[in-house]
Amino acid sequence: MKTHDLVIAGRGAAAYAAALYAGRYQLDTVMVGESFGGETAIGGVIENYPGQPEMDGFDLMMKFREQVEKLGVPATDANLAHVHKDGNAFIAQLSDGTELRSLSVILAIGRERRKLHLPHEDEWTGKGVSYCSTCDAPLYRGKDAAAVVGGGNSAVEGAILIAKYAKTVYLLYRGERLTRPDPVTLRILEQTPNIKVLFSTEVKELIGSDEAGLTAVRISKPYGGRDVLTVDGLFIEAGADPRTEIPKELGLELNAQTNEVHVDRLTRTNVAGIYAAGDLTDGSGPLKQTVTAASQGAVAALSAYQYVSEYKSHADAHTRVAVGAR
Repeated sequence: MKTHDLVIAGRGAAAYAAALYAGRYQLDTVMVGESFGGETAIGGVIENYPGQPEMDGFDLMMKFREQVEKLGVPATDANLAHVHKDGNAFIAQLSDGTELRSLSVILAIGRERRKLHLPHEDEWTGKGVSYCSTCDAPLYRGKDAAAVVGGGNSAVEGAILIAKYAKTVYLLYRGERLTRPDPVTLRILEQTPNIKVLFSTEVKELIGSDEAGLTAVRISKPYGGRDVLTVDGLFIEAGADPRTEIPKELGLELNAQTNEVHVDRLTRTNVAGIYAAGDLTDGSGPLKQTVTAASQGAVAALSAYQYVSEYKSHADAHTRVAVGAR
């Protein structure tokens, strides 16, 4: 089996930034991952990426991809399923059955969006249940009502966006007040009259049918004297958890407080040759942004380059000694 220098798992900002730098370092690199663009691609308009005052997230990720493609870094649409050590290298097993052998690996696999784990949640996804406000908000143009679950920036921004289409938007938050969204976003929320914020409120039941999909939700705290809200859609924006299956498989150290992969300032994990970047890690603290993911990806590529170069240098020296001994 051919041994590559580097396998990059992921197709978001961290992964593409890593691929860009790996290509410039002329590492033999392969990108893997089914979902193009990561969170940036579905994030709607991005206003805080340096040099791009206002740009659609998907378009921004297309620019990332175009840069990487010009360097000839190949990509496959299969996901990384497993990774295990193989001597001085790693075997990456992909979801399509392909195996790749590599001297180093960068994990940029991001996070999995949280679910409510209620009956019918999965089968009604796409039929009234959504996890992406920016993707599906336009579908509710002229609809009577929609609900958003969550209390962070993504939930509030989602409610503001949906309010441009639906007549009424309920923002359902289990806390007593909103503390996580930034001040600018909170100010816009306060100025949006068709958003009703329901504090100390959780969704207890999804109501509807397999034919019609979601038609209402039962809530934990009555509103207007009723514990059922009739809605055309429910947007679950309750945050996301790092994808830790592969890190655990590799024995990577996780941050005890956040369950994120712990990395040092060079994105190194506790396993030599394995690096991690982006939302999967604790490398940028609580700030999970396109710019921090991209910067970590660039650093990870440098670390992988140094690791591979050192390995090859030692291997060459060993070969020269062996030949000389003859």
